[in-house]
Amino acid sequence: MYTYHYPRPAVSVDIILIQNQPVSPQILLIQRKSEPFQDMFALPGGFVGIDEPLKTAALRELKEETGLEGIPLQQIYAFGAPHRDPRGRVISIAYGTLIEHNQSLHPRPASDASSLGWFDLNHLPPLAFDHAQIIRKGAAVLQPSA
Repeated sequence: MYTYHYPRPAVSVDIILIQNQPVSPQILLIQRKSEPFQDMFALPGGFVGIDEPLKTAALRELKEETGLEGIPLQQIYAFGAPHRDPRGRVISIAYGTLIEHNQSLHPRPASDASSLGWFDLNHLPPLAFDHAQIIRKGAAVLQPSA
């Protein structure tokens, strides 16, 4: 098998779930159980397996970290700043969806999430990685009036 002499970045997925609430939209965040950024809030997500399609990875990570299944996701954007992840060169593909306020979801922390919760999209806690930028882009795509 022929391989190139170029470095190979890792690929991850991040999931943006925005719940359209009457007063202010809410976003689902997990609290990271381990480093990097242990105890900080972040979007659910993780690394893509070598033989795994991107959307399959997003659905798997969402289930592993929040227990949620059957959520329709759309690809939002790719994030690839060279130093966005302290573990090395990681390119992240963001997926997301807008959930109506009357849709009942019951996420629970799992995998590498110590806790999770819905946060006011306009008043976020300090976030891990470049997740504030990812959320801004996702909110603009999912809520054009945001």
